[in-house]
Amino acid sequence: MPVSSCQNVPFLPPWYLRSGLLMTLYIALLAKHTWQRTIQLPPVPYQDHVFTGQGQVPIFGQWAAPPQAQGTFIATYGITGSLENQWFLEILGRKAYDRGYGVLLFDWRAHGKTAELSPTLTSDGIYEGDDYLALAAQAKALGCPPPYWFVGYSLSGQLALWAGKVAMNLPADSPLQPEDIGGVAVVCPNLDANRSLPYLMAAPLGKYLERAIAKELNRLALQLHQYHPQDFDLEAINRADSIWGFDHELVIPRLGFATVEDYYAASCPLPFLADLTVPTLILYAADDPLFHPDLVPELVAMGQQNPYLDVVATEYGGHVGYYSGPTGQRLAQDPDPWWAWNRVLDWVESQPPVSVGARVGAMASRQDS
Repeated sequence: MPVSSCQNVPFLPPWYLRSGLLMTLYIALLAKHTWQRTIQLPPVPYQDHVFTGQGQVPIFGQWAAPPQAQGTFIATYGITGSLENQWFLEILGRKAYDRGYGVLLFDWRAHGKTAELSPTLTSDGIYEGDDYLALAAQAKALGCPPPYWFVGYSLSGQLALWAGKVAMNLPADSPLQPEDIGGVAVVCPNLDANRSLPYLMAAPLGKYLERAIAKELNRLALQLHQYHPQDFDLEAINRADSIWGFDHELVIPRLGFATVEDYYAASCPLPFLADLTVPTLILYAADDPLFHPDLVPELVAMGQQNPYLDVVATEYGGHVGYYSGPTGQRLAQDPDPWWAWNRVLDWVESQPPVSVGARVGAMASRQDS
């Protein structure tokens, strides 16, 4: 499939999911009970492993590589959850493994079993981008071959974009070479929290979505306190009754930011997208109820200006939904309703090998400009 054809594959949801809010709620509340009936692929034979991320932070992951793997997907999930319950990520793993790719899935900082191993909190990409690269280097030693594809959705899409930024400047002593980096593919990534969080809170039903996320963040913080009681203040956790409050009470003091807004500005990936020289695919729905709609034309314009950035903006899709109806599946010639993951896999397989000289030259040119 040529690269450009990814933008020509239609997404058509069922008629009853042609609302961003309904699509989002369907995926969040109902699809987790039915997804296993939608794909005919067996579970991946993962092996557990404790990796080491940036700053020697231990990171729990699971990996598997089929014989003669043609590359490796490295991925994690969004703002809350763990590998034990992230079924949307499990779908990606099964589909990628079935197509002959190695797969490394991980609990990112402060999540799942990684939270048990370390009290280190999230940084929304500032350090997680380096984590992706560190995991790729260790995956290489385990036998998961390059090229490495950094994948995420929602907040982990933001993390994966940071991995693309980090991959442009590999240190001289890195076990990875420029040709080891395949690229980045993300679905509905968070691009600018300073705009999207106030938008979400002002939307008629947005405050209920925010409240549900905040409740999960509070549960995450309480688990961290249980694992590491000396590192977390219960009073601060109790005060963190919103997404902004979680970052204000727990995150920014450890990272040295004066305000949450400064932290969001520093971790925002939007400013560096125009300068990426790592092949990057962004799938983004115009009706995503969590993000400010003004981001859509900005993102499309960046995709038109940067040849390394493929932006596919769709009318429908909701937040990390992209559930196709029967007609949509036929139009896209997909084996299942998971349109976004099918596009990610097709896009990865469409990417031509990039010579070391071309990749390094592009990076040097961007840095000099």
